[in-house]
Amino acid sequence: MTEVEDNKMAERWQKDADGIIIFTGLFSAAVAALVAVTVVDLKQNPQDTSAFYLENMYKLQALADPNISRPFIPSTLAQPPPFSPPKYIIWVNSLWFLSLVIGLTCAMLATLLQQWARRYLRITQPSRYTPQRRARIRAFYADGVDKFRLSWAVEALPSMIHLSLFLFFFGL
Repeated sequence: MTEVEDNKMAERWQKDADGIIIFTGLFSAAVAALVAVTVVDLKQNPQDTSAFYLENMYKLQALADPNISRPFIPSTLAQPPPFSPPKYIIWVNSLWFLSLVIGLTCAMLATLLQQWARRYLRITQPSRYTPQRRARIRAFYADGVDKFRLSWAVEALPSMIHLSLFLFFFGL
Protein backbone atom coordinates (compact mmCIF):
# COMPACT_ATOMS: atom_id res chain seq x y z
CA MET A 1 0.00 0.00 0.00
CA THR A 2 2.74 2.48 0.87
CA GLU A 3 4.50 1.73 -2.40
CA VAL A 4 1.41 2.84 -4.32
CA GLU A 5 1.10 5.98 -2.18
CA ASP A 6 4.79 6.79 -2.65
CA ASN A 7 4.44 6.38 -6.41
CA LYS A 8 1.44 8.70 -6.47
CA MET A 9 3.21 11.29 -4.33
CA ALA A 10 6.38 11.22 -6.42
CA GLU A 11 4.42 11.32 -9.68
CA ARG A 12 2.38 14.28 -8.46
CA TRP A 13 5.52 16.14 -7.38
CA GLN A 14 7.25 15.41 -10.67
CA LYS A 15 4.26 16.62 -12.70
CA ASP A 16 4.04 19.80 -10.63
CA ALA A 17 7.76 20.37 -11.10
CA ASP A 18 7.47 19.78 -14.86
CA GLY A 19 4.85 22.51 -15.21
CA ILE A 20 6.82 24.86 -13.00
CA ILE A 21 10.03 24.34 -14.96
CA ILE A 22 8.33 24.95 -18.30
CA PHE A 23 6.53 28.07 -17.12
CA THR A 24 9.51 29.58 -15.30
CA GLY A 25 11.75 28.87 -18.27
CA LEU A 26 9.51 30.78 -20.66
CA PHE A 27 8.76 33.53 -18.15
CA SER A 28 12.43 33.98 -17.22
CA ALA A 29 13.40 34.23 -20.88
CA ALA A 30 10.86 37.02 -21.40
CA VAL A 31 11.93 38.89 -18.25
CA ALA A 32 15.62 38.53 -19.12
CA ALA A 33 14.97 39.99 -22.58
CA LEU A 34 13.21 43.00 -21.06
CA VAL A 35 15.89 43.49 -18.41
CA ALA A 36 18.56 43.42 -21.11
CA VAL A 37 16.75 46.21 -22.96
CA THR A 38 16.06 48.43 -19.94
CA VAL A 39 19.39 48.04 -18.14
CA VAL A 40 20.90 50.34 -20.79
CA ASP A 41 18.92 53.22 -19.28
CA LEU A 42 20.90 52.90 -16.04
CA LYS A 43 24.04 54.22 -17.77
CA GLN A 44 24.63 57.61 -19.29
CA ASN A 45 24.04 57.69 -23.02
CA PRO A 46 27.41 58.17 -24.77
CA GLN A 47 25.68 60.20 -27.49
CA ASP A 48 24.62 62.78 -24.89
CA THR A 49 28.22 63.13 -23.74
CA SER A 50 29.44 63.46 -27.33
CA ALA A 51 26.79 66.10 -28.05
CA PHE A 52 27.86 68.03 -24.94
CA TYR A 53 31.52 68.08 -25.99
CA LEU A 54 30.67 68.94 -29.60
CA GLU A 55 28.61 71.88 -28.38
CA ASN A 56 31.51 73.08 -26.23
CA MET A 57 33.92 72.72 -29.16
CA TYR A 58 31.58 74.80 -31.30
CA LYS A 59 31.43 77.51 -28.63
CA LEU A 60 35.22 77.57 -28.29
CA GLN A 61 35.61 77.80 -32.04
CA ALA A 62 33.16 80.70 -32.09
CA LEU A 63 35.21 82.43 -29.38
CA ALA A 64 38.34 82.13 -31.50
CA ASP A 65 36.68 83.94 -34.44
CA PRO A 66 37.72 87.65 -34.31
CA ASN A 67 34.63 88.78 -36.29
CA ILE A 68 32.19 87.68 -33.57
CA SER A 69 31.67 89.76 -30.45
CA ARG A 70 32.30 87.82 -27.24
CA PRO A 71 30.12 88.49 -24.25
CA PHE A 72 32.29 86.30 -22.01
CA ILE A 73 35.29 84.02 -22.13
CA PRO A 74 35.07 80.83 -20.08
CA SER A 75 37.91 80.49 -17.61
CA THR A 76 37.57 76.74 -17.14
CA LEU A 77 36.60 73.86 -19.33
CA ALA A 78 33.02 72.80 -18.93
CA GLN A 79 32.27 69.31 -17.61
CA PRO A 80 29.22 67.32 -18.60
CA PRO A 81 26.49 67.33 -15.99
CA PRO A 82 26.67 64.36 -13.60
CA PHE A 83 24.44 61.51 -14.64
CA SER A 84 21.94 59.87 -12.36
CA PRO A 85 19.28 57.58 -13.81
CA PRO A 86 15.64 58.39 -13.12
CA LYS A 87 14.24 56.73 -10.01
CA TYR A 88 11.54 54.89 -11.97
CA ILE A 89 14.22 53.21 -14.13
CA ILE A 90 15.99 52.02 -10.99
CA TRP A 91 12.71 50.69 -9.54
CA VAL A 92 11.67 48.94 -12.74
CA ASN A 93 15.04 47.28 -13.20
CA SER A 94 15.21 46.28 -9.55
CA LEU A 95 11.75 44.70 -9.61
CA TRP A 96 12.35 42.90 -12.89
CA PHE A 97 15.77 41.64 -11.81
CA LEU A 98 14.32 40.39 -8.52
CA SER A 99 11.51 38.72 -10.47
CA LEU A 100 14.08 37.03 -12.70
CA VAL A 101 16.12 35.80 -9.73
CA ILE A 102 13.05 34.40 -7.98
CA GLY A 103 11.86 32.71 -11.18
CA LEU A 104 15.24 31.09 -11.81
CA THR A 105 15.46 30.01 -8.16
CA CYS A 106 12.03 28.44 -8.49
CA ALA A 107 13.12 26.54 -11.61
CA MET A 108 16.23 25.30 -9.83
CA LEU A 109 14.20 24.14 -6.82
CA ALA A 110 11.72 22.38 -9.10
CA THR A 111 14.60 20.56 -10.79
CA LEU A 112 15.94 19.52 -7.39
CA LEU A 113 12.46 18.33 -6.45
CA GLN A 114 12.30 16.14 -9.56
CA GLN A 115 15.69 14.65 -8.78
CA TRP A 116 14.71 14.05 -5.17
CA ALA A 117 11.44 12.34 -6.14
CA ARG A 118 13.23 10.01 -8.56
CA ARG A 119 15.87 9.21 -5.96
CA TYR A 120 13.21 8.65 -3.29
CA LEU A 121 11.50 6.05 -5.45
CA ARG A 122 14.74 4.41 -6.47
CA ILE A 123 16.02 4.09 -2.89
CA THR A 124 12.77 3.20 -1.12
CA GLN A 125 11.64 0.57 -3.62
CA PRO A 126 14.63 -1.60 -4.48
CA SER A 127 13.68 -5.17 -5.30
CA ARG A 128 16.93 -6.66 -4.04
CA TYR A 129 16.13 -6.07 -0.35
CA THR A 130 13.82 -7.98 1.94
CA PRO A 131 10.43 -6.43 2.68
CA GLN A 132 11.53 -5.63 6.26
CA ARG A 133 14.63 -3.77 5.10
CA ARG A 134 12.63 -1.89 2.44
CA ALA A 135 10.14 -0.91 5.14
CA ARG A 136 12.93 0.49 7.33
CA ILE A 137 14.46 2.43 4.42
CA ARG A 138 11.07 3.78 3.43
CA ALA A 139 10.29 4.76 7.05
CA PHE A 140 13.62 6.58 7.29
CA TYR A 141 12.97 8.59 4.12
CA ALA A 142 9.30 9.17 4.94
CA ASP A 143 10.39 10.53 8.32
CA GLY A 144 12.75 12.89 6.47
CA VAL A 145 9.92 14.03 4.21
CA ASP A 146 7.83 14.86 7.27
CA LYS A 147 10.70 16.30 9.33
CA PHE A 148 11.87 18.67 6.61
CA ARG A 149 8.29 19.50 5.55
CA LEU A 150 9.00 18.68 1.93
CA SER A 151 5.30 18.93 1.06
CA TRP A 152 5.40 22.56 2.20
CA ALA A 153 8.38 23.19 -0.05
CA VAL A 154 6.47 21.68 -2.97
CA GLU A 155 3.51 23.92 -2.23
CA ALA A 156 5.79 26.97 -1.89
CA LEU A 157 7.03 26.72 -5.49
CA PRO A 158 3.79 28.05 -7.06
CA SER A 159 3.79 30.83 -4.46
CA MET A 160 7.29 31.79 -5.59
CA ILE A 161 6.08 31.90 -9.19
CA HIS A 162 3.20 34.13 -8.15
CA LEU A 163 5.58 36.44 -6.29
CA SER A 164 7.81 36.60 -9.35
CA LEU A 165 4.84 37.45 -11.56
CA PHE A 166 3.59 40.15 -9.18
CA LEU A 167 7.02 41.77 -9.04
CA PHE A 168 7.24 41.74 -12.83
CA PHE A 169 3.79 43.25 -13.30
CA PHE A 170 4.42 45.79 -10.56
CA GLY A 171 7.49 46.88 -12.51
CA LEU A 172 5.45 47.49 -15.65
